[in-house]
Parts: sequence; C-alpha cells; structure tokens
Amino acid sequence: VQLQASGGGLVQAGGSLRLSCAASGRTFSSYGMGWFRQPPGKEREFLALISRSGTDTYYADSVKGRFTISRDNAKNTVDLLMSSLKPEDTAVYYCAATLRSPTTLSAEYQYWGQGTNLTVSS
Repeated sequence: VQLQASGGGLVQAGGSLRLSCAASGRTFSSYGMGWFRQPPGKEREFLALISRSGTDTYYADSVKGRFTISRDNAKNTVDLLMSSLKPEDTAVYYCAATLRSPTTLSAEYQYWGQGTNLTVSS
C-alpha cells in the first residue's frame, strides 16, 4: 500500500486542522492504521490508531480529547482531526499502515506516508 498524507500547514494556537491520509494499493480495509509525529529534534511518537473496521481507536494521553482519528474504507482514507492545538503540537505528522493489529509501536507498521508538516504558532 502507498500512503499520502496531506493537510498540514500553519495554524494559530487553539485552532483546529484536519490531516488526511490517502491509501492506494491493496485493500485498505486489510490495514490497521496509525498516526505518528516527530517534533523538531525529537523522536517519532505515537498519536492515535484505528482498527481495520474503524470500530476501535486508541490515543496517546498527550492528544486524548483533542485529536480524533477516523477512517473511510470506501474512500481509502484515514483522517486525524486536531483541535485545541498547542505550539508543542508542531511536528511532522505521519500516517502508517500495518497488516497486523495496530499498536502504539512504530516498528509494527510496515508502510509509511511521506509526512506532512504542522506548525502551531503561539
């Protein structure tokens, strides 16, 4: 599967933004999906995951209640709706796919998008 993330940009603190990840290739519903981010000078970190059917989700504590992951298997997309954005949310955001059940571990994902930049200004 090939993944293409989009939707990043510059947003003010407190604002909202939706990231989208479009998938092509094998059947999208075969993949568990996750969103990760890498802040400047830091390691990549887990944000959210969603099961193949979309019925199960899980979030990192740092974004719980502010970010929402969703998927549309008919459109081959997975979105990350982000609200109440903070300057510390500034990072490169990545979507990832796994043929296993999705986890918080980046090493468990076989396919990665190219990343989309988000800058949150104070």
